[in-house]
Amino acid sequence: MYNYWNSRTRGLSPYVPGEQPGDKKYIKLNTNENPYPPSPKVIEAIRNAAGERLRLYPDPTCQELREAIAQTYRVKPEQVFTGNGSDEVLAFVFAGFFGPDPAYPLLFPDITYSFYPVYGNLWNIPFRAVPVTEDFSINPKDYQTSSGGIIFPNPNAPTGKALPFQAIQEILICQEKQGRIVVIDEAYAAFGGESAVPHIMEHPNLLTIHTLSKSASLAGLRVGFAIGNEALIEGLCRIRDSFNSYTLDRLALAGAVAAVLDVSYYREINRKVIVTRERVTKALTQDLDFDVLPSEANFIFIRSSRQRGAELFAALREQGILVRHFNKPRTADFLRVSIGTDEEMDIFLNVLGKGAMKLTLKS
Repeated sequence: MYNYWNSRTRGLSPYVPGEQPGDKKYIKLNTNENPYPPSPKVIEAIRNAAGERLRLYPDPTCQELREAIAQTYRVKPEQVFTGNGSDEVLAFVFAGFFGPDPAYPLLFPDITYSFYPVYGNLWNIPFRAVPVTEDFSINPKDYQTSSGGIIFPNPNAPTGKALPFQAIQEILICQEKQGRIVVIDEAYAAFGGESAVPHIMEHPNLLTIHTLSKSASLAGLRVGFAIGNEALIEGLCRIRDSFNSYTLDRLALAGAVAAVLDVSYYREINRKVIVTRERVTKALTQDLDFDVLPSEANFIFIRSSRQRGAELFAALREQGILVRHFNKPRTADFLRVSIGTDEEMDIFLNVLGKGAMKLTLKS
């Protein structure tokens, strides 16, 4: 049956998402989901929206949600674009703003969100993966060069390391002179990173990408959005409306509006995530002899001094704890660990402290 695939399909190497197991109950520290439930206002809004109006199409412009986002982020609704999760928004970004000229490749870090090269290949966009530094930092000077555009997360994934806006501004100024866009993926900014949103009026080539999956505890709802100047947003709308005008359903729209407006609830639960992250980092480095990269995200990137990454990953899984392992040369000995509840993280630390992993590995 594979004979029916076209050349594009045959050439793809799809993104591999984090495991969502169904065989038994695990402590899930592998997909950066928020460990705390959504705001009660979100549940109420979705319940109220689940009525006879589901027979009608949703608002294709997502006007109410865009107004809510604009209110919370202090921008104009015309500067907001919404989509079915930030991954869809990113797909539209790649389709709308990055070009096919190999002389001007898209630039992003060599250690970063692994969907970027997938989208590059899907849309036939030449790209160059720029090596991060020895300590896994993004060097802004590496992006002050000719390019077909720039994209990276801030904080970066899977490292959790963040750049201050001043460093990003240097990149923006350089790329603006070339007429190139700079896309900052802010999926994890609510956990300590400095958002670039307040600077979109200063930089017409700046586009920020956001998701409700992490900071708003809504990974199951699939809502993402972008913030940038009106011309960039119009470009995204042109791509969307050439693909699927109704990207968000009525239930998602209702829940997302409630989430975006309940700032105090989410500020509090994300503060708890940050406190837990710092406590776990201290325990790992001081008590368990782990290397932990400084993180501004809702996860940490860790390395054991005693076990290789693949072995530790498998051993933790045997103990009922799922983490993420990226088996590539520079990251093979690291694990990305999402921050769970205090109870979940205590179990994680206890398992590591007992050295139980070594007992589960047999040749």
